[in-house]
Amino acid sequence: MATIVLGSQFGDEGKGKLVDILCREAHVCARCAGGNNAGHTIVANGVTYDFHILPSGLVNPLCKNLIGTGCVVHIPSFFKELETLKAKGLNTQDRIYISDRAHITFDLHTVVDGLEEQELGTAAVGTTKKGIGPTYSCKAARSNARVTDIFHKDLLDKKLRHLAESAQKRYGDLFTAQNYDLEGEIARFDEYRVQLQDFVIDAAPFISEMSSETNLLVEGANALMLDIDWGTYPMVTSSSTGIAGAMAGLALSPDQMRQRLGVMKSYTTRVGNGPLPTEQLNEDGVRLQKLGREFGVTTGRPRRCGWLDLVIVKYSKSINHYTALNLTKLDVLDTFPEIKVATKYKVDSQEFESFPADLELLERAEVVYETLPGWMSSTTGITTWEQLPENAKKYITFIEDYLGGLKCKYIGTGPDREHMIFR
Repeated sequence: MATIVLGSQFGDEGKGKLVDILCREAHVCARCAGGNNAGHTIVANGVTYDFHILPSGLVNPLCKNLIGTGCVVHIPSFFKELETLKAKGLNTQDRIYISDRAHITFDLHTVVDGLEEQELGTAAVGTTKKGIGPTYSCKAARSNARVTDIFHKDLLDKKLRHLAESAQKRYGDLFTAQNYDLEGEIARFDEYRVQLQDFVIDAAPFISEMSSETNLLVEGANALMLDIDWGTYPMVTSSSTGIAGAMAGLALSPDQMRQRLGVMKSYTTRVGNGPLPTEQLNEDGVRLQKLGREFGVTTGRPRRCGWLDLVIVKYSKSINHYTALNLTKLDVLDTFPEIKVATKYKVDSQEFESFPADLELLERAEVVYETLPGWMSSTTGITTWEQLPENAKKYITFIEDYLGGLKCKYIGTGPDREHMIFR
C-alpha cells in the first residue's frame, strides 16, 4: 500500500523530514515527478543530507528507492549526488533505480533554460536553471530522449544532435555564445552507458509488485501551487506536482493509496517570482526568513516569506484530497506576540470562492486576516501535544477547523528528525 507525501503550498515545506520518518517503515521510496530542481534536507544522527534528484529514502539502509517515470534525470547530477551521499557514509548499493521511461535532462537543456529566462526579462519565472522546463517541453514535443535511449548510441546521438540543431536555429548567436560542447556531452554519455547498467529498470512491474506487497512511500517534489495545471501559471514548475503526478508518474492505482499527506509550513514561503498574497515586505517577513533559515536547498536563494495563507491550503486540499496534514516549523513562530492567518481574498468587497486562476485579479485582491495571540515561549523539541503552550494548540486547532476538521497528524517543532509531535 502507498503513502503519498505532497507539498500543499509553494514547496520548501519540509517534506523531507516527514519522508525520513515514514521511511523507517517503508520498503520503497519513490520520486514521481520533477528533477534535480527539488531540494529536501534531512538531519539524521547529527548528519545533514541534501537530496535533489535522489529520493530521501536512501537514509534508511533497508529502503529501496526509485526515480519514477514522471521524473526528468540529469545524469551527471545523479552520479554526483550519489558520491556526496557515499562520502557521508551512506551505502546506496543496490538500493537506487531509475525508470527506463524517465526523460533525460541534458546539459543542453540547462543552457536553453538560461536563455529562456534571459529572453523573458522582467517576466522571468525565476527557475532554478537546471533545465527542467526545457526537458518537459521537449518531452511534450516528442523530441526528447528517454533513459532507455542511452543504451542505443546511434539513437541517443541522433536525438541530442537534433535538439542542439533546434536550439541553434531558435537562439542563433545567443546559443553560440554559451559555448555548449555537443561532442563533449555525447562522449560523456558513452561513459554513462556503462555506468548506468545496474541502475535502470522497467518501473511498471517493480511498482506493481512493491505497491501490492510492501509499504511504498511516494515523495512528492515542489508543491501544488507550482503544479503545471493547478498552480500559479505561468510562475510554476513544468511537472504535475500533485496527486495526479503521483499516479501518472508511478502508475499507482487509486485503491493502493492508504494515506495522502499534505505538508504545510506554519507560515508561507516561496522561491522565485510569482504571486505570494501574504508576503510580508517588512520586519515580520525578515524575522520569518531569519528564524526559519529560509534559503533554498537547491539554489541557495532567499525565500520570500509571509503569514500562513489558509486560502491556498484549502484550495490545495480540494485538489489533492489530503487525509491528514504535517504542520512544519511551528517553533519559528515562538517569538511573535501576534500571528496573522489569511482566511479570505476580496476584490471590490466580493469574496473569492477559491484561489483564482486570474493572476491580475489576484494582484488586486485584499487579503483578509484573522489575528491570533502568540504563545511567546519555546516549542523547539517538544514531542507531545500536551507540552504545547495553549495558544499554540489554539493556532493548530484554528487551522484544522478552517480546513473542515482535517487533522494536523504530524507537527514539526525543530530541524532534527526527533522534533516531531505525533497525534
